[in-house]
Amino acid sequence: MAHEITAKLGKCGTSAQKARLVIDLVRGKKVVDALNILNLTPNFVAVDVRKLIASAMANAEENFGVGRDELVVHKIYANEGPTRKWRSFGARGRFKPQLRRSSEITVVLREIE
Repeated sequence: MAHEITAKLGKCGTSAQKARLVIDLVRGKKVVDALNILNLTPNFVAVDVRKLIASAMANAEENFGVGRDELVVHKIYANEGPTRKWRSFGARGRFKPQLRRSSEITVVLREIE
């Protein structure tokens, strides 16, 4: 029976659009290969995604007894998280909001059949 191991990261400091660029690199790959790809990816969010996949891999080894060579990244996606609105003022005293976007990343690992 194939187990599905899930890990979530809430309030990641980058936007979902930027996170999806990194996430698309590792979707469908083996976990060991995905971690190697993320080690060489220069994007800032690659560090957070690598930690999330490593956490899900550790959960699989500890809770289900599945080896790291038998895992594949089945699903991984980034949704929009909460947006902080900072106040800044533009010309003639007008209010110009600065949107600080965040994202919520979810990864689902599955055992290779």
